[in-house]
Amino acid sequence: MSEIRSLFATRLYRAKMAAFDAPIDQAELHNSCLVIADDDEAGQNWCDDNGYPGYTSYASLTDLPWRFPIFADLVKTLDAHVAAFAKDVQFDLGDKALKLEDIWINILPPGGIHTSHIHPHSVISGTTYVAVPQGASAIKFEDPRSAMMMAAPPRLQEARDELRQFIYIAPEVGDVLLWESWLRHEVPMNMAEEDERISISFNYAWE
Repeated sequence: MSEIRSLFATRLYRAKMAAFDAPIDQAELHNSCLVIADDDEAGQNWCDDNGYPGYTSYASLTDLPWRFPIFADLVKTLDAHVAAFAKDVQFDLGDKALKLEDIWINILPPGGIHTSHIHPHSVISGTTYVAVPQGASAIKFEDPRSAMMMAAPPRLQEARDELRQFIYIAPEVGDVLLWESWLRHEVPMNMAEEDERISISFNYAWE
């Protein structure tokens, strides 16, 4: 008799923002992202100086929940989602807690990309989606073992999710995705014809 087990699971959490009975007004959130981007000259300059496509508040604004009540409400809801994910991955948090470390806006124009990266020094990272036009990019996750697969053949096209080297998740407005911060991910080119892909990303630390 033989036994085959799956080891070292990589978990990905997906839920609707309203799953915890705390609805967020998506129209207000969308408008707030556009207003912030339009007013944030420091963020615009950083994007220009660093060749960043579109706009991000990552390098310019660190207090969105203090500036805009809709972001304070958003963080309360995200706290509930992160707690649910932490329970699923069976973290032993001891006498510390997972707390929001930073939160920022991403506005990706047609043709823009966010290259492959991880989120060092954080525990849980994630994104919620504000605008996902037709043709907008999925988010792409990479098997963390890829660097060790030097001589491995490719997987079958119909391989099970846990055996694939890359997974693409096509989000919808109001979705929340969470993953452990070491998981490498990217946003391929936004193929929407005219509209921008808008998301809000965040990190939680163990403090």
